[in-house]
Amino acid sequence: MKREIISTEKAPQAIGPYSQGIVAGDFVFTAGQIPLDPQSGNIVGDDIQTQVRQVLENLKAVLEAAGSGLDRVVKITVYLQDLAHFAKLNEMFLLYFPANPPARSAVQVSRLPKDVLVEIEAIGIREP
Repeated sequence: MKREIISTEKAPQAIGPYSQGIVAGDFVFTAGQIPLDPQSGNIVGDDIQTQVRQVLENLKAVLEAAGSGLDRVVKITVYLQDLAHFAKLNEMFLLYFPANPPARSAVQVSRLPKDVLVEIEAIGIREP
């Protein structure tokens, strides 16, 4: 199966040896996104809602660069610094996925890159 590397300036550049996204067949696999501003590279916000919003905007940019979008996400994995943020995470997901939300896993981890509150990765379907 052929794979295509996805890269867009509308999302933060990789901060390591990985791709922003990969297309394989009809699927788009994103790298985990953290709440970095794509232009400055700075962390956006110090609260969970602001950080989740930025992460979802970054994911949206990668997915759209691959011919997909948030409306075609089938699976999301969320890594939280603290599961106490779970209710606020759900509030933000209702804004971005108001109907037919994707399957989702959410776990608490001991630490995230740059000590952010959240990292999210997604699997979407590419438009034919």
